[in-house]
Amino acid sequence: MATAAAGGPPTATLVDGTAIAKSIRDEVAGRIKSLQTTFPRFQPQLAIIQAGARPDSSVYVRMKAKAAEEVGIKFKHINIPAESEVDDIVEIVKKLNDDQSVSGILVQLPLGDHVGADGERTVTEAVSPEKDVDGFHAYNIGHLSSRASDPLFTPCTPTGVIRLLESTGVNISGSQAVVLGRSDIVGSPVASMLRNRDATVTQCHSRTKNLSEIIKGADIVVSAIGKPEFVQGSWLKPGAVVIDVGTNYIPDATKKSGQRLVGDVDFTSASAVASHITPVPGGVGPMTVAMLMSNTLRSAERLWEKARELKLKPLKLNVQAKVPSDIEIAMAQTPKAITQLAHEIGILPDELESYGKYKAKVELSVLDRLAHRKDGKYIIIAGITPTPLGEGKSTTTIGLAQALGAHLGRPAFACVRQPSQGPTFGIKGGAAGGGYSQVIPMDEFNLHLTGDIHAVTAANNLLAAALDARMFHEATQSDKALYSRLVPAKKGKREFAPLMFKRLKKLGIDKTKPDDLTPEEIKRFARLDVDPATITWNRVIDVNDRFLRKITVGQAPTEQGHERVTGFDISVASECMAVLALTTSLEDMQERLGAMVVATSKQGDPVTADDIGVSGALAVLMKDAIKPNLMQTLEGTPVFVHAGPFANIAHGNSSVLADRVALKLAGTEEGDSPDRVGYVLTEGGFGADMGMEKFCNIKCRVSGLTPDAVIIVATTRALKMHGGAPDVTPGKALHETYTKEDLVTLREGCKNLIKHIENSRKFGLKVIIAINQFSSDTPAELELIRQESLSAGADAAVVSNHWAEGGTGARALAEAVVATCEGPSNFKFLYDLNLPITDKIAIICKDIYGADGVELSELAQKQVETYTRQGFGNLAICMAKTQYSFSHDPKLKGVATGFTVPIREVRLSAGAGFLYPLCGDMQTMPGLGTRPGFWEVGLDPASGRVVGLF
Repeated sequence: MATAAAGGPPTATLVDGTAIAKSIRDEVAGRIKSLQTTFPRFQPQLAIIQAGARPDSSVYVRMKAKAAEEVGIKFKHINIPAESEVDDIVEIVKKLNDDQSVSGILVQLPLGDHVGADGERTVTEAVSPEKDVDGFHAYNIGHLSSRASDPLFTPCTPTGVIRLLESTGVNISGSQAVVLGRSDIVGSPVASMLRNRDATVTQCHSRTKNLSEIIKGADIVVSAIGKPEFVQGSWLKPGAVVIDVGTNYIPDATKKSGQRLVGDVDFTSASAVASHITPVPGGVGPMTVAMLMSNTLRSAERLWEKARELKLKPLKLNVQAKVPSDIEIAMAQTPKAITQLAHEIGILPDELESYGKYKAKVELSVLDRLAHRKDGKYIIIAGITPTPLGEGKSTTTIGLAQALGAHLGRPAFACVRQPSQGPTFGIKGGAAGGGYSQVIPMDEFNLHLTGDIHAVTAANNLLAAALDARMFHEATQSDKALYSRLVPAKKGKREFAPLMFKRLKKLGIDKTKPDDLTPEEIKRFARLDVDPATITWNRVIDVNDRFLRKITVGQAPTEQGHERVTGFDISVASECMAVLALTTSLEDMQERLGAMVVATSKQGDPVTADDIGVSGALAVLMKDAIKPNLMQTLEGTPVFVHAGPFANIAHGNSSVLADRVALKLAGTEEGDSPDRVGYVLTEGGFGADMGMEKFCNIKCRVSGLTPDAVIIVATTRALKMHGGAPDVTPGKALHETYTKEDLVTLREGCKNLIKHIENSRKFGLKVIIAINQFSSDTPAELELIRQESLSAGADAAVVSNHWAEGGTGARALAEAVVATCEGPSNFKFLYDLNLPITDKIAIICKDIYGADGVELSELAQKQVETYTRQGFGNLAICMAKTQYSFSHDPKLKGVATGFTVPIREVRLSAGAGFLYPLCGDMQTMPGLGTRPGFWEVGLDPASGRVVGLF
């Protein structure tokens, strides 16, 4: 496309950088709009750090901001003081590195006279190579210089040079190229890029001898030497392509500024010889900003895909034919660092609070960051009515999570309760799963974890101490003295504590100044006037200690005879634990803690933690406990371990917050394909008549979350027991019926499973039966359970051998889960909250347990009347009954009929938001047996490891 001047020699074709740069910007803008059509949240963002306000730097920043706005890239300008130190700038850079909304980071140089070359290098190399859209990080420059690798980004100006060369149609491969200049910004990167395109490159500089002769042999000349009009046309090979990167100012009296911008090449003489040449201005200059926009888009696309792709790296299992003990398996596996796991599942460093190497708490801020995501699939793991040995519900939860995450490559999260020391050192053992499907480190999982149960214990007992102390002080002081101590004068001025305004509002007193209250108002405010006979708040301890079930407090002389009979519950039965499990935020937790009712006044009014003034302190004690705990399975898939409400007394499910966090991490962006959806497996305590029913009617009401399916874990052992086989007793050998094929007994026992399937259908849930295989099970027995399940209406029934094989053994179950959970959920609640309390109790007993009806004791009836009068009639119902039968009687196996459920007492958990009727002889403090599990537990003195723990 060479042209000729009229009557003159041929002139070179101008390589119009302005036009080419515009086409690149248009391409970037089009690509962004296209991606946003599919993924509305896709948004590239360029962040530029500028120190001070140098005029030239400000011009460059404005130029880049304008270009970014034109193409649809968000622009973030961080303008810092000119005197900012290197360490301060590096901290800003690190925050931008961690900010997922930032696609590219550019540090505008210079940073000031006080920051030398080393300081600038420290700052620029603090930029993550993944966000180094300038392309100057040592990582990217190093990869650019190597033929064996590709950089994430190439520098903008050199990339613009190559794009201009390619636009001319010149064949770079095999050509002779001369690069004038050896700077890290242009000369050296251009030489590397030409060399990588198979040009023969000679790199020269101002001290190169015979420069004109070297240039004479070049097919391509790139000049970035910084000398105005240095290269002459007579130096060029006819037909050469010339790219002039120079930006030099020379005096020009005809210009208003007194100077003119020229390149390194004498344009007039060179254009008469070259075939193509870039003008200055209008050549390389516009390309630099255009390529910066292109790099920012590339970074945004890469980071977008990286944030959405599965990054989990499974741990390998060394499965042995003869399965070792749980603790031997757990100790043989080396977990990955919890920080690595967090990174793999998309948790940011600022959202993680490590507790040692292998467990951490997750900040609730992750919920705000991922609020836009559609939740993953939500599955409750329940079971048939169990034996005292348990049927492997936790093991199934973990094995299935391993199968989904490590074998099917799906995001998969297990959400389980934190185990109590009570069963851990008692008979049942831990709750980490078993065999090759466990949470690790299992000793840390079962012992202390991050101290959440201890925090619950402290909060519960502070409230108990505060209640007794308040009763004592009210009994030993006049109204005036009591009020003076509750609202003391400080520097001559009396003020209500912030929490006191709640009590004033409750009493209908609208005064805000302590001195304005009348004597009658002072009495009403200061005296809770607790009726000791109505106190429902016990102290707690995380040990099975039967001798604390009933105690007398206040026996010391200092208590002046104010004794009363009370008792201890186990810590996980505390309402504080139920609140922790059901809360949705820190603010919600404090409100719930304050709403907890501990007694009734002699006037018949509920007395709350807010009335006692302790709710703020309770929230402080539990402020860290509210964060879910992250751990991992034997195969390195994520597990959230959070909260452990007693499954008999409370609702027996892990926390709402853990489920919410997991559902967002397993969730999808708008525009994602269905195969990206993840799975959250949350476990409900004991059989489906308890854990699943409470999950649906209590937990899902509070959370607003909609489950997709229920998995009911079944075993031949439990089904045979329900079919009439002898009782299963811990510590005693199993009857031979359990170890040999017995299809008759098993078929009869399947009626228990069928009843659980029917119950699940009442909630509109899809039902999957997980047949937890034992080594003694025969193929005929397993097939019988499968056929009975499908005949009863289960959507799928799968034999699973995860205990012996880990995730591999649960793969078929995982595939069934994926297939079954396609499509929407038809979930519904069992009862309306506005029904009378007794009606709600009766619905559960009749529809879920199969009872003929309910019978309330005189005390229970009186409590129901009191709660209704006090405004608690619209709360959910949390039945407290045995886990060993559909009925209240553990002796009634199979599918009990013809029974009436006796309700001996109804207790209130106003903060948690439910009433819990006590059926039969339910205890809130378990006891230790003759031969507890702690006999086996100890430490290996050589390694310090825990031994004998399951």
